Parts: sequence; structure tokens; C-alpha cells
Amino acid sequence: MFRMNLKIALRNLWKNKVYTAINIGGLSIALAAFIIVVLYVNYETSYDKNLPNYDRIYLVGRSMPDFKTDYTPAPLAKAIRQNFPEVELAGLTKNMGFEMPVSSDHGKIFSSNALQVESEVAKMFDIDPRDGLPANDAGLKAYLPRPLYKQLFPKESMKPPQMVALGPSNGAQAEKVSGTIDRDDEHSNLKFDLLALGNDISFGDQDYGANNFKTFIQVKKGTDVKALQEKIDRLYKKEVVKAGVSPTDRRIAGRSVIFLDPLKNLHLRPAAGSDANYKVVMALFGLGILVMVIACINFTNLTIAQATKRAKEVGVKKVLGAYRFNLTFQFLAEIFMQCVLALIMGLIVAEILLPVFNNLFSTPLSLWRSNTTLYWQLPLLLLLITIISGIYPALVLSGFKPAAVLKGNLQTSYKTLWLRNALLAGQFGIAIIFITGLFIVNSQLKYMRTEDTGFKPEQVISIKNMVLYSQPWSFRDVREKISKIPGVNYVTVASDIPDGSKAGTMNYKIDGKEASSDFLYVDFDYFETLGIRLKEGRLFSWKFNADTANSAILNESAVARYGVKDPVGKTIRGCDIDYKIVGVVKDFKSQGFQTAVEPTVYTIKNPCGNFKTKIMINVDEQRMALVLTTLKSQWSSINKLDGDDFRYDFLDELYGRLFKKQEQLQAVFFFAAVLTIFIAVLGLFAFSAFTTNSRIKEISIRKVLGATDFQVLKLLNTYFIWIILVANLVAWPLTYMLAKKWLQTFAYRIEMPILPFLVAAVVTSVLTIIIVSIQAQKAVRRNPAEVLKYE
Repeated sequence: MFRMNLKIALRNLWKNKVYTAINIGGLSIALAAFIIVVLYVNYETSYDKNLPNYDRIYLVGRSMPDFKTDYTPAPLAKAIRQNFPEVELAGLTKNMGFEMPVSSDHGKIFSSNALQVESEVAKMFDIDPRDGLPANDAGLKAYLPRPLYKQLFPKESMKPPQMVALGPSNGAQAEKVSGTIDRDDEHSNLKFDLLALGNDISFGDQDYGANNFKTFIQVKKGTDVKALQEKIDRLYKKEVVKAGVSPTDRRIAGRSVIFLDPLKNLHLRPAAGSDANYKVVMALFGLGILVMVIACINFTNLTIAQATKRAKEVGVKKVLGAYRFNLTFQFLAEIFMQCVLALIMGLIVAEILLPVFNNLFSTPLSLWRSNTTLYWQLPLLLLLITIISGIYPALVLSGFKPAAVLKGNLQTSYKTLWLRNALLAGQFGIAIIFITGLFIVNSQLKYMRTEDTGFKPEQVISIKNMVLYSQPWSFRDVREKISKIPGVNYVTVASDIPDGSKAGTMNYKIDGKEASSDFLYVDFDYFETLGIRLKEGRLFSWKFNADTANSAILNESAVARYGVKDPVGKTIRGCDIDYKIVGVVKDFKSQGFQTAVEPTVYTIKNPCGNFKTKIMINVDEQRMALVLTTLKSQWSSINKLDGDDFRYDFLDELYGRLFKKQEQLQAVFFFAAVLTIFIAVLGLFAFSAFTTNSRIKEISIRKVLGATDFQVLKLLNTYFIWIILVANLVAWPLTYMLAKKWLQTFAYRIEMPILPFLVAAVVTSVLTIIIVSIQAQKAVRRNPAEVLKYE
């Protein structure tokens, strides 16, 4: 029996080659897209999931009145370890914050992610050097990931420990690399290319006012995390009060400060950070599901459309004693065979497309390597699409009544007409969502690329530098040497550059009103270098000696936060210094378009701030190549402490990286729109062919009665155009809500455009007219005499 049903299934598939190819082809392409999306979602949601205590690791953060941060003071980890027995491990990490040359006699690398880590954090993250964790009194020991170690010491005989030089060649510090670490940190929240490991990286620091470490804890099984968070909060407040902070200070009074952020949230949804990654992952997953839905709809629609061809077979089998259950199982088995073929083809297409996806999203996805999750997901997916795509067609096919079928009285096509129309409308509705979404994403990206950001990153070079220019006079010699190069307009140095980096935050007070603001530690010509416009007052100038001691410039948002009228000349207090406000600059979008411009205070002197290391040079457009060549050849004499390793970035390229997620989303919508339109058009092609063939006698009779070819074409097109118009009317409100929600994630955004909705309607209508007309033309050209003859 099984062999006979298999033969029948294969013969039917071969007999209807075009429909079979459309069914399997459309489903395989959708499966390829969905498989890639599943791989990406698996990858993004499994950061650090291989850790044995993954669900018991937390990052300690602070919730301040105006922002959240995951930076904490050095002594907090030790205090948590000593006071709470439910905490198994607690430790600190600290990023070095600048690029550092690491060299040996055999090679050189540039470490841009040097990380100090305490041993207890190393245990949490399963970081295990080959020579084991350092002893209690060992101080800091340096380690390199094995691939980087091989670049410095290529010979097999060069085993650790080995000496390396940290820093520029003329001011390098000798350091011993104690060993290597066999760990791929690309899939971890703790990333490093140079690791300094020790039992205490705070070196006895007991200052609760300096928050420049990250604190990780690992709790025991069964710990009430919420209760622990409250206890740590009370401990923190107690310690900062001991350190001299008033109990009524707005930073701690009447509110919870400490929060515990689970490790599973840190990559996609950190409490103190952007959730842009999470939105892209969820958007991709949603798009993948919609693509699968449209493919399953296409499959179901075409299977139902061909139901009449199997009617007599069903009737004969029922007369011979077959039960409906047997027939349902048979048709499901046939559909399962098609789904298996589609899955195999989908895997092949996915393997071909993966390099393109990996390049776009900077991921190392692979179908076959380290992908145990996919092994159980694929069979589940196969079963799911078989049931979704096949259960209704199988029930329809097995439900034919033998008497009606064998008399030729089958009206199934009309009984299922409403369903087929709804499914076709659903297909195009999803395609309309993608088309409209693509144009809206394009409009927002165009706005972000062309809108005035408030500063001019073009023609600005950001030089990678290790020297700390903390005093106003310390940068003077470097500035003068660079300024003498023909083509250089302005030179400055600052603690941060406008590339999306978050500046430091501090409490400032004006006229008795205290609030937190970002602060930047800058130098002369900072605003001129970046083309930031002055609103009132003046900019920093060498003509005023006080600028190096106690002058400050605010942006418009800071003036608005403090509610100050006529701020120039008033005093703002912060970091135990009374600053005189000498100017106000216009807001500029240093952190992109998703985040509103933060209130910011700019000073030349700031003992509480980060070091000034970011050198920026504004260059004439016509002389860029000459300036870069000169800088490279003279860098060792210009910046003697930084050596001969001249490296730079263009500021506009660094700023452009803030648009990367939106550009990825744009690419995804483009491919999704093309894919869904392709699948919908395939379905429409087959469905219109079936509909036209089923109405061939009606068309012939109309032609005999005098209908012109145009009237017949209009009749057939009108039927499908109405379906497409309904699809547009249903899809538009849904698209509007989704697009509005997406646009609300931007602080600076476009108004909802109308044109994308009209374009989607025109595109789908024109495609429908073309496809249906091609099919209808074949029927119109047929001779009515041949169609209507009985024998």
C-alpha cells in the first residue's frame, strides 16, 4: 500500500511539474532565508551561554537621577564579597581605553581592547590561562589570546613566558607575557585582545567617588536576587555616606540606586546601554517568520487550487474502502515529501548566501560548525511547515464525497474560493508591509545622512594616541608642530570624540539647582576643529588666561536643563571648582540620531575627568593626502612620546558607523521585499493560471457572444485587482503602526511619509496586471470552437 501511494505521489508531482516547481522552489527560498535568520538569532542570543553558571552571573550597575551606568567604584566588589554569603564570587574589570602597540623582535600587534580582570571574574567567565590563575601575591600577569601570541612569536619553540614591549618604540615598557588563553571572545560579553589578570586590580583603591570599574558577581543557587539587590543598595548608600556624600543628596536619597543586570541581557538588552542589537534581532526574526508564513500560504493556496484534479482518485479510493484518516495521512505524506525536498534545497541556498550575510552583519555563522541547536530545530521546522502548509489541503482533499465526485458534480473550487482569495490577499499583504517598510527605512536613513548634525566631521582626522595631555600647556608643542603643516586648519585634543561614545557624567550646580550633565575635557580650538556653532558668548581662547583654570562652555541642552536665563557670566560648580560660563554652543548630535543631545559642560581644566588623548586635526579638502603623508613622516618628531606608530581614522567614517544597524535593517528589508514579492508573484502566476483555465469555457462563451479581447482581460484582471486592493487596505494600518513604533526609537526622525504606501499599492497592482494578463492572453487566443466542442 505504501509503495502504491508513493508511486501515485511521485506521478502526481511529475505530472504537474510547473506547480511542483513553484511550490518547492518558493518554499525552499523562504526556508533558506528562515534558516539564516534562525542561525543569527541563535548566535545573538547565546552569548556566554556555554558558561556553567550563565544564569547566576550579574553585572552591578547604578541608577542615577538622569541616567543608568554599569560603572561602579573599586571597593564595592570587595564589600559585596565580605558582607553577603549568598554571593559566591565578586570581582572587577577595567578597560584600558586606548590602542596600545605590543611588539617583540618577531612582530607587532596593536591592542585596542586591553582589559584588566580580577581572578574571580576570570572564574565566572571560564578564563583559564595555561599556567593557571595567579597566586594571591602575584600582582598582575599579562596574557594573550593564542592567535595573537603566534603573531608575536611565530616559532613553536618560543613558548611563554616571553618579554614584549608595551607602547611606542621610544618609550616602551617591558612586560612579561606569562601565557596564552585558548578562548574565542567573539561570542562573549567580556572581550579582550590583551589580558592583565590579577587578584586585585584596584590596588587598594577605596574611593567611592570614582566610578571607573565594572563589578561582576556570581550568586549561589536559589538566591533571591531582588532581595540581594536591595541589600547591596543599602550597603552602597551606607559606604558613600561614609565617604562624605550627604544622606539627602539627590543621587541616593529616596530612591534605589543599585541594580543587578543578568548576564543574559548584557549583549542585547543591557539596563545601562542601547538595545539597538535586540531590535535588529527581533526585527529579523519577525521578518523571517513573515517570509515563512507567505511561503506556507503560497504552498497551501496552490495545493487547494489543484484539488479538483485529485477528486476522482479520492472518490474511487473511498468506494474501495479507504477511510478519511488514510487519505489525510497519504496527502500529508505527499506534502511532507515536498517539504523535505524544499528543506534540502533551502539548506543549499542558505550555504550559498551565508557568506553574504556574514559580511553584512560581521558574524561567523556556519551551518555545520558548532551548530548543535540547529540539529533539533530543523526537524521541528520541517514538521511545523508540513502541518501548517498541509493540514488544511489534506483535509479538503480527503473530504470529497464519492457520489458527488463520480457524478462530476464537484464544486470544491467554489467552496474554497473564499479561503484562496484570503490567502492570496495575505501573501500580498505581507509583501506590501516589506515594500512600504523598505521605503520608510530608506527615508529615515536618507534623513540621517543629510540632516544637519550640528558639527562637521568631514575633513577631520582622528589620530590614535597614547599620550595623556592633561595640562593645557602639555599639548602646546604638538599643536604648534602640526599647525605648521600646509593644509592644517585647526588642531585640538579632548577626552572624547563625537563618534557615539558616551562622555563622563557629573553633578553640576547653577543658582542652587543641581543636576547631572555630561562633561568633556577639551582644549583650545575644539569647537573650531569640529565646526560647532557658537550661540552666545565666546569660545575658549589663548587670550584669556582664566580659560585654562575655571572657564566653562555649555550647550543649549545644558542651559535648558538648568533653566538658566542669560547664562554667560554666571557660575557653575562641579568637581569642587567654580567655573565661569563664558559661552553657549549649539547642540550637536555627537551620539547619532537615536539619542537626544545630552546636556554637556565643556572645560579645559577638569581634575575629575578622563585624560585628554583624542587628537583631532581639521584639514583642507584639497591637501588631505599631503597632510597625511607629512604627518606620517614626521610623527616621531611631532609626538615624541607616542613613537613612530602613526595611525588615524577619518571622523566622518567613525560617525557613520552609528548608522550601521539601520543600514543592516535596510538591507534586510530590501532582500525580504524582493523575496516576498517573488514568492507572491509565483503564487499569483500559478493561481491565475488555474483560475483562467477553470474559466476557459466561460471566456469562450463570452467571445462567441461578442466580447472583445480587452473586455475579457479586464474581467480577469478586475477580479485579482480587487484582492490586491483589499490586501493594501489591510496591510497599511499594520505597516503604519509598526513603522511608527520603529521611528519612535529615534530622538530625531522623519514624519511618517505617505508616498511609500502609494508606491506599494502601485507596485503590487502593476505586477498583478502583468502576471494575470500573461495568463489571460493564452486563454483569450484559444479558438472557442475547440474549447466548447463536446465530442
